[in-house]
Amino acid sequence: MGEQDVLFSKLGSIAHITINRAEALNALNDSVLKKLDRVLDDIEKDPSIIAAVITGAGDKAFIAGADVKEIKEAGSGRTAFIGGGQQTIYKIKTSSKVMIAAVNGYALGGGLEVALMCDFRIASEKAKLGLPEAGLGVMAGYGGTQMLPRLVGPGRAKYMILTGAILSAREAYDIGLVDKVCAPEELNSEVTAITEKIAASGPLSIKGSKEAIDRGLALSLEEALKLELSIYDKVANSEDAEDGLSAFLEKRKPVFRGK
Repeated sequence: MGEQDVLFSKLGSIAHITINRAEALNALNDSVLKKLDRVLDDIEKDPSIIAAVITGAGDKAFIAGADVKEIKEAGSGRTAFIGGGQQTIYKIKTSSKVMIAAVNGYALGGGLEVALMCDFRIASEKAKLGLPEAGLGVMAGYGGTQMLPRLVGPGRAKYMILTGAILSAREAYDIGLVDKVCAPEELNSEVTAITEKIAASGPLSIKGSKEAIDRGLALSLEEALKLELSIYDKVANSEDAEDGLSAFLEKRKPVFRGK
């Protein structure tokens, strides 16, 4: 297994994951997925991490898709092979941390599915996004047929999936597929500014807000409002909330401890 296929680093409360196969446009192979699985588990277990940024090495691709050669060679075990990758990528969606995709180039097939599992997507103007699997006689299997329609609506999702359309960053922004577009040279600084805002906020508030949104979407509005209030109760009665409210009234910066 290539131990450098996935790079991991941490700066303060922010983790950084880089898919490091620039020569293969950061395609997801078995080695990458196994390493990514371990990294995601480590991030989830680390209480000091509040958010993680996922990106691809180089300036051409975020992740250009799954490794077609490995899918072909999997033969009759193809479904199990893809199913294992789906389980790994789904850990991004279910993480208690804020997961951010910094889309710096091609985000195709499995690459777009990784981005779809993130909480939001910041894209370079050079980014190209799509699910072109139908052109290979297969289909998205890492969650694309489920996450894309939830994000952009079933009509747009079917258009993209059934035609294999590749969207520019601006086109993706227009339909809500990405949340912000910036110049390529500004992508890192833009993502850093966003993570700094998240890191400066109350960690319990960030975690509680994400949980309320993610769990609430699967409930009726009445049930979701009850869920919101139950999570609010835990957050608002924390030591962080006491200091945050006092800091506002005293015109000082709060000191959050995650308690």
